[in-house]
Amino acid sequence: MERSRNALRTIDRPRTFTLHHREWDMLPGVFSPVCSPTTGVVMELLGLAEPSPVPRTGSFLEIGAGAGLIAVSCALAGCDRVVATDINAEAVRNTALNAERHGVADRVSTRYSDLFAALDPGERFDMIFWSSNYVLAPADYEYQSVHERAYVDAGYATHRRFLAEASHWLIPGGSVVLHFSSRGDLARLLRMAGEHDLGLRTLRTVTNIEGGCEVEHMLVEVTRQQALPHAALPATTLPAAPAPAAARAVLPVA
Repeated sequence: MERSRNALRTIDRPRTFTLHHREWDMLPGVFSPVCSPTTGVVMELLGLAEPSPVPRTGSFLEIGAGAGLIAVSCALAGCDRVVATDINAEAVRNTALNAERHGVADRVSTRYSDLFAALDPGERFDMIFWSSNYVLAPADYEYQSVHERAYVDAGYATHRRFLAEASHWLIPGGSVVLHFSSRGDLARLLRMAGEHDLGLRTLRTVTNIEGGCEVEHMLVEVTRQQALPHAALPATTLPAAPAPAAARAVLPVA
């Protein structure tokens, strides 16, 4: 939790910043792409880091939108309907600010929501994406702030709910994708997926150095089939696809 607390305490936390060729608003109390490389890595994994990303269409739901970079970038790339949710009210406001800044407020809808709770019952999406809080905390951990929820998941309770509920909100043929990392407990995630007769398939990986340690980031698809044996899904054995190909595979065209 020290990373979360340091991110909130930093005195030079900017109100605006530049990432992947664009300027963004940053509110206090929101997970900061300046203090952590995670958001930039996720944009690479999704093929959104280039000035002219692979065009998309269709609907996109982002869980845990933070400052809104992923949701806004998907709208800029062509998604005609984007819904961005977060359990942090300031993150919801931050996403709306960035949608307005980049001229896509008509296509980006923001919701204050714990996972899928604020969605209308009939809503369905081509793609559901979550950059998960993959660091496992003890099941009885008591969060000191909503900001900590962007970093850790107590007992992986949120991961369990996400796996159990996400497919309900898909259109036929849609996809559920999440960002995970070697800082998380992949074996536990696989076991939880298996409990719901789901499999996990790594679509792409990016490795970088964080705090002097090598960290592997993974774009993982949740599949509607019997979970694969644990030995079949070590992310390090699966090759990273080129960005355009990965983007086409992950973001469906309506």
